[in-house]
Amino acid sequence: MPVSVASLVVITDVDGTLIDHNTHEWDAARAWLTRLEAHQVPVVLCSSKTAAELTGLQKVLGLDGQPFIAENGAVISLDASWSDHPDYPRLLTGARHEEIRTLLEQLRDAHGYKFTTVSDVDEQTLSEWSGLTPKMAALAKLQEASETLIWRDSDPQLAAFTAALSENGLMLIEGGRFWHVLDQQGGKDQAIAWLMKQYRQRRGNDLVTLGLGDAPGDAPLLDATDYAVVVKGYSRNAVTLKQDTPERVYRTAEYGPAGWSEGLTHFLGEQ
Repeated sequence: MPVSVASLVVITDVDGTLIDHNTHEWDAARAWLTRLEAHQVPVVLCSSKTAAELTGLQKVLGLDGQPFIAENGAVISLDASWSDHPDYPRLLTGARHEEIRTLLEQLRDAHGYKFTTVSDVDEQTLSEWSGLTPKMAALAKLQEASETLIWRDSDPQLAAFTAALSENGLMLIEGGRFWHVLDQQGGKDQAIAWLMKQYRQRRGNDLVTLGLGDAPGDAPLLDATDYAVVVKGYSRNAVTLKQDTPERVYRTAEYGPAGWSEGLTHFLGEQ
């Protein structure tokens, strides 16, 4: 059953979904982005990227001023027109970056965990790790409410590390290349719920959400939306959702932005 664009909010992962995982191209999504803009449909980027990264990406994609969710839900940027909101322009959920970084250093010193954080290295090293340009790597280092790391230790140590974080009100999220540490008040699902509450207070309760993602780490995003598109991805692990019915979930045949557009066409038709 097609979804009406009149009541729609699109919430999308970035890497591997809206933007190609390898080439970073997004041309295959351009037509649908233009169509959504014409219908004044919000397109909310929801990513592990920092606010600095997403702000720049919004300009490239023509999404300036729209809300976005950064650092896996730890940072929520409000719509540019919501200047009357008490949390404008951005809400940081829970612990700040420096608090998290300090705790990680304490845990590493006390227990000998083997990991390297993004804060431990310079832009050039992060560029080599991630494939980002040094300029983009510098933006990736501007974390406000999370820390990113590469884990270099055993699975038992990882379990102990995760438990130690939990005892301190933090959680560990596995990404494509890195692990992310953030406050338990964060998370993409909680950020989406909060943001949609703000939308409904301003635009009414009839809004419908369509989420798009390509990896297991996007499950919280896809579980938090009314309809979900699982874009075909490169992860060896399947994307497992709580309510995986054909009416609610569509799995694409195409990868990246081509799959992103395929999913929108499935739910929206030619509106």
